[in-house]
Amino acid sequence: MMVSGERTEGVQLEELLKGVACLAIAGKSSLRGLIHQVTSDSREVCFGSLFVAVKGYCDDGSRFISSAIERGAVAVICEEFPTDISTSCCYIKVSDARKALAEAARIFYGNASDQLLVIGVTGTNGKTTTAKLITAMFNAGGIPAGYIGTNLCKIGELDIPLDRTTPEAHGLHALFRKMVDAGCRAAVMEVSSHALVLQRVFGIRFHAALFTNLTREHLDFHVSMEEYAAAKQRLFDQLSPEGFAVFNSDDPLAAQMADRVAYEKIYCCTLRKGTPPAFPHSRIFEADILESTLASSTVALYFPDTVMTVKVGLPGHFNVMNVLEAAAIGNGMGLGSEEICSSLSAISTVEGRMERVGESSQGWCAFVDYAHTPDALLKVLEVLRQLKPEGSRLVVVFGCGGNRDRSKRSEMGRIASEIADEVIITSDNPRNEEPEGILDEIERGITGDHYMRISDRAEAIRRAVLMLKKGDVLLVAGKGHEKYQEIAGRKHYFSDQELIKTYMQENISGHPEKECVCR
Repeated sequence: MMVSGERTEGVQLEELLKGVACLAIAGKSSLRGLIHQVTSDSREVCFGSLFVAVKGYCDDGSRFISSAIERGAVAVICEEFPTDISTSCCYIKVSDARKALAEAARIFYGNASDQLLVIGVTGTNGKTTTAKLITAMFNAGGIPAGYIGTNLCKIGELDIPLDRTTPEAHGLHALFRKMVDAGCRAAVMEVSSHALVLQRVFGIRFHAALFTNLTREHLDFHVSMEEYAAAKQRLFDQLSPEGFAVFNSDDPLAAQMADRVAYEKIYCCTLRKGTPPAFPHSRIFEADILESTLASSTVALYFPDTVMTVKVGLPGHFNVMNVLEAAAIGNGMGLGSEEICSSLSAISTVEGRMERVGESSQGWCAFVDYAHTPDALLKVLEVLRQLKPEGSRLVVVFGCGGNRDRSKRSEMGRIASEIADEVIITSDNPRNEEPEGILDEIERGITGDHYMRISDRAEAIRRAVLMLKKGDVLLVAGKGHEKYQEIAGRKHYFSDQELIKTYMQENISGHPEKECVCR
């Protein structure tokens, strides 16, 4: 779903351009006239629109200027004037159309982002879990907050599907407007590296910015890890004067991320209790894992001024770090340690993130996780290996997405085969690649013969569930929260969770002595 919005009362074009550095004007020279919509998608254009021709990852918006004008655009922002200038339209030339889009959208939606405490979460893994923890903590602590992240915006009980983690600037500011109108005081958002490079969050001042970690990902877009890290670092250049930054100081790249942040604004989170502070004069938040099971983690949280014990329904050390980072954000926002811990302990699961889908009286259980990078798969498998009952098996079903970084495929095959007892490699979102070709590349990294390749993901999940015995643990990785599978350019409905529950009942029917509880 694309996020856009119209304002029936309109905003004067001259007003929208106050923050835009105009180089020249062509066509209709007057800047008077009401604008009823700002968009970079020509398909959304209606009468009275301002169309911004941005250069996309795969296409150039300047190719659609004529189409936008035919649909009713009365003004166009572009980096080069087209050869066929229409006298009925005002053309504004700028050096950076993406920045111009962000500025015009911010003004069009009444500077809504300035009326919110905007919390940005960036990193490779853990963004969604941490952002949702923060959102729930804020709402429980009396700070009404909306969430913007992986495929979803949530404002109160309203769920708005999104096409990407961080929407384009005009869609993003439309969501901020909805949040303000709904009474929100804060917006918690995942900020992708793509969004930072493509100026989707340009001009937004973040009251808090959080770095979770950085591992290999998106190298089809960023080319190198150095470029990827530099993109993430941009978030911390956009802190508001009164803002603060939270870092997972256990990550080797935390120092680079914090390089341009004043020490007194830095909050450090570490699971290595007692280690020297990563940054002088920073606030330190530590955690000790007291008990960990497949269902929960009991943790001692060390705030700068107190220690609290909390039990959260999220297994694994990486989830403990997510909880600690959320607690640091809460502390920086003025919430008390007791209300922070109370709200975090009330959260039992985050959809598609170490989500426990079902279990039986025989003790076998299944998890769904979004792990689609080598590091994420490694961490999830290591946790499940450590926590599973002695003598039981760890079974994993996973694949790799098509038309993405191919270099990680064999590495993920190696990791799965070295940690899991049974491996089934299958399709993820093959997109425009041949599924069997993707499986070939995964298979090159696999060691041993304890694996199967089944390109049909539904059948792969079925085979995995039916092999489960007493105490076994199943991980279905890669798609997490997604409710579709993208094949040859089309999205088909698909739910790992629903299939697991269905096949668990089939497992039970073949073993009458078993009982199944699907969650």
